[in-house]
Amino acid sequence: MTDVLRRGRASSAFSFLVQGVAFALLVTRIPAIQDRYEVSDALLPAFLAAVPILAGVGSVTTERLVKRVRPSMLLRWSQPVVLLALLGVGAGERMVELGVALAAFGLAVGVLDASMNMLGVSLQRSYGRSIMLSFHAAYSLGGIAGASLAWVGAHWDLALWVSYLPVVALLLPAVLVGSRWYVDDEAAPAVAEKAGEGQVVVFKWLLPLCLVMTVAYIGDSTVSNWSAKYLKDVLGSSEQMATVPYNVYMVTTLLGRAIGDLGVRRFGAVSVVRGGALVAAGGFAVVAVAPGAWVGMLGFTLLGLGLCVLVPQTFAAAGRLFPGASDAAVARLNVFNYVGFLIGSPLVGALGDAWSYRGAMVVPMVLVLVTLVYARSFAPQPDRYGGGHERPRTADVGRGSNGL
Repeated sequence: MTDVLRRGRASSAFSFLVQGVAFALLVTRIPAIQDRYEVSDALLPAFLAAVPILAGVGSVTTERLVKRVRPSMLLRWSQPVVLLALLGVGAGERMVELGVALAAFGLAVGVLDASMNMLGVSLQRSYGRSIMLSFHAAYSLGGIAGASLAWVGAHWDLALWVSYLPVVALLLPAVLVGSRWYVDDEAAPAVAEKAGEGQVVVFKWLLPLCLVMTVAYIGDSTVSNWSAKYLKDVLGSSEQMATVPYNVYMVTTLLGRAIGDLGVRRFGAVSVVRGGALVAAGGFAVVAVAPGAWVGMLGFTLLGLGLCVLVPQTFAAAGRLFPGASDAAVARLNVFNYVGFLIGSPLVGALGDAWSYRGAMVVPMVLVLVTLVYARSFAPQPDRYGGGHERPRTADVGRGSNGL
């Protein structure tokens, strides 16, 4: 293990953390943003949907850009754009300025998410053991910090730009300095050459992972968008207590990801993913039948512990599946992050209005169980590039293999 890799891991983890802060500061202040720009309730969903849609465009664009530009360069310049766009959201005066700032935020986030996970996957290959969950743990930590900063701004009734400016002023130079130590996958050309036709991402092989990614974000968006309303309106909690489940969910997500890599190394990715899916499904079941608020909070706690492992392991599995084209695979897979986000909240809302919110919680429960069907996709894959054998496991990378 070299100092270059250690610094690369630390700088990438910091990028994940900063992205968690920025995204939380945006989504947790949506009511204040709506008030500042006088966005109507009818128009607000269009603004909110535009961000993940444009992020998907940014991710698809990244797949093409990495053929000519290193992922580290894309990450180096997309993260400052995200931070400046966040500041633009807080500093604008007119609705058109909000639209421009959100458009810049969405496009840059797509590039940022894709390139950030590309570096994470390649670093895991270089390390020769599971470290992907630790990066996403840093993101969860950043989300908790960002949500806490947003609470302070709302509590003291600070203007949006006053809340955002100190954060951007601190983090912008920090990410620019930290970007000096990003580590690209130097072995990628050799891996691609040995993989032969594997340099092309075959979508039908990637599709199971795309489905798992979508399901994971349907679950995540259900918690982030509906946990407070569910606890208050369905389980009869106080308004103050209704704010607790999402914080508990974020904390348990952080804890699960902090120890998740140890579980992958000990039991393997397939077992961890299966366990996570079962725990998440159990969490939705508890939420759906909960007689009161405290049992409902137990369900949301289980959801954090279960869902937290799925997304990082899905990115890692894409790298294993296409070792010679992992950057392209990650960029394409990342699009389904936003697909799940777009589907989840409207799906639960529509089912809740047409049926019941208890019944609506059963749907993501069933969907997350679909992960069990595709769990084998997280194992070392048969060599589709002509050898007909299993690719080496993660632990074999340090002994000279080309597998992840």
